Amino acid sequence: MTRADAVAAVRNPLAFIAARWTPTPRTVQRAALAALLMSVVIVVTGGAVRLTGSGLGCPTWPKCTDDSLTATSEMGLHGAIEFGNRMLTYVLCAAVGWAIIAARSEKPYRRSLTRLGWAQFWIVMSNAVLGGIVVLVGLNPYTVAAHFVATSALIAVATVMWQRAREGDAAPRPLVGKAVQQLVWFLVGASVLLILVGTVVTGAGPHAGDSSEVERMPVNWENVTKLHAVLAWIVVTLTFALWFVLKAVDAPKGPLNRTRDLFLILLAQGVIGYVQYFTDLPELLVGLHMFGSAVTWIAVLRVLLALRERPQDETGLPAPAPEATVGTRA
Repeated sequence: MTRADAVAAVRNPLAFIAARWTPTPRTVQRAALAALLMSVVIVVTGGAVRLTGSGLGCPTWPKCTDDSLTATSEMGLHGAIEFGNRMLTYVLCAAVGWAIIAARSEKPYRRSLTRLGWAQFWIVMSNAVLGGIVVLVGLNPYTVAAHFVATSALIAVATVMWQRAREGDAAPRPLVGKAVQQLVWFLVGASVLLILVGTVVTGAGPHAGDSSEVERMPVNWENVTKLHAVLAWIVVTLTFALWFVLKAVDAPKGPLNRTRDLFLILLAQGVIGYVQYFTDLPELLVGLHMFGSAVTWIAVLRVLLALRERPQDETGLPAPAPEATVGTRA
């Protein structure tokens, strides 16, 4: 590598890599999928922190203690669990970084795909700061809820990027009529409400995330749990109705299959939810329910994205790229 190359790499590393590497479409798709999978993993490990009472295992941020960046042996298992979850944020950043680099290096260049990668990066950075605030305010339930909602937003963007990596850049072409699209948007809206109310159930419930006295949301936990269950049944009903409508209008297999998958996931999630409720919220089932929440959200978004197709543009290629020469801006 010449000195000019080194200067160019420092000045604009993404353009430098893009000028020298062209990933296959499958590589870009795998990179987008890796970012999505890591966004789900961080939900599961975050749930493990909460359910093991390790939320304040590292009592400060960004260090683990006032005197140590990492967990110490004196902090025991709780410190190791909390610090391990913090370290997984770096793995998530690496996965998102790989997705950005792969999208930026693909030929022809697809600006929309790269922007989806950068959107994930900024959500991760913002949520990392928010996670620090959660610790500094002693696991305030409202900040914990915001932390989970931000992760759900990350999952949404990652899901869209994964789908877009397998499509062209032509204008979307609807596969179903407007009435069906509206029904799906109602389904998406109900799913968002379900997630939001779920954070209230958690914020008012017994799993505070630490063995110390932790503030809870001042609502009746039984009532908000029942509201959560009602919203879940609304989502199930809308999904069931959507499947019948799609069959009636002879919709393509894509939307039908995605709707079927969502319905099965909802049934499994519902079983876990009711069992955990009637067994006094065992930690393992609560963790499975959190994982199911992430998977359900992905399934809902895949139904929405299956209602249209985006083939290659009329020339057979995605939109042309700016020249990936050394020193150009990414």
